[in-house]
Amino acid sequence: MLDQLNDNDHFFYRNKSRLLPTILGGIIGDALGVPVEFKARNMLNIKGMTGFGTYNQPPGTWSDDTSLTLCLMENLIEGQDEIGLMKKFIAYREGYWTPYGRMFDIGRATDEAIERFQRGASIDECGGKSEFDNGNGALMRIAPLAFTLCSEPDFSKRKTEVERWAVITHRHLRSTLGCIFYIEFLIRLFHDDGPFEAYQKAVDLCVKRLAGTEYEGEFKAYERIISRELPDLQKKDIFSDGYVVHSLEAALWCFLNHDDYSEAVLSAVNLGEDADTISFLTGTMAGMHHRMNGIPEEWINALARKEDIFDLCERFLQFCVKKCG
Repeated sequence: MLDQLNDNDHFFYRNKSRLLPTILGGIIGDALGVPVEFKARNMLNIKGMTGFGTYNQPPGTWSDDTSLTLCLMENLIEGQDEIGLMKKFIAYREGYWTPYGRMFDIGRATDEAIERFQRGASIDECGGKSEFDNGNGALMRIAPLAFTLCSEPDFSKRKTEVERWAVITHRHLRSTLGCIFYIEFLIRLFHDDGPFEAYQKAVDLCVKRLAGTEYEGEFKAYERIISRELPDLQKKDIFSDGYVVHSLEAALWCFLNHDDYSEAVLSAVNLGEDADTISFLTGTMAGMHHRMNGIPEEWINALARKEDIFDLCERFLQFCVKKCG
């Protein structure tokens, strides 16, 4: 049957088999991590979906990682620009795209960018520019671009599009470099490269194409990723805080060192500290690679607003096929 499909049909089925588990994989990781966010790793032994804890939320509750990702997906579907996305972030603070109609978590840099926008700053001046603004708030929401850019052959165009959506809250080059690498890595997984092959290709491509640009000065910050030493590090050497470099390192380390979805996300949760975001990033990678069959059904069923998430994913799938197919 597949031999009889045209190129658009193949593109549709490829997207369908990857998009839902990628998005769900991240959201489940987020929900697994919410109850233990800010907990020290020596206190943790999480083996499944729990609840309450840090924010006193029921099992299956997701945080700003998911909410802002869903806002980006919806914004892309609607054809809105960066101002439109910032308006959705403002609405999020009032409960939009939250599990139960109330925000309980938001990152400092994102919150400050929203505040600047509300005080009248232009969209180009909202994102934090200092070295202290390199949290993981842009990285955590950027994954949907892997599906809108998976057929774009021009690296420069992919880079520009990632920058466009990242810098509204995180304008420092270190943050955008992390986002660029992450999307390149996800695109390689989308095209069926194995985890280590995707990692190597993403590193090689980014180093080659960004050498000699303003990003080269940030290569040192990502040395453990670029040198490929990261997968061989010990758990004690992995930091799990909200610094963009550490978050990306931790998620890659968890994904590359575990052979199934559940093991990967649980290892991320049990690193502690920024557990929801690191597990969200890990779950996104693992969902893309392991697909729906790798994700425990009971974890999917536990998610708050599951049907709304499925509906948005279906609409985003149709958007991506129409845009890129």
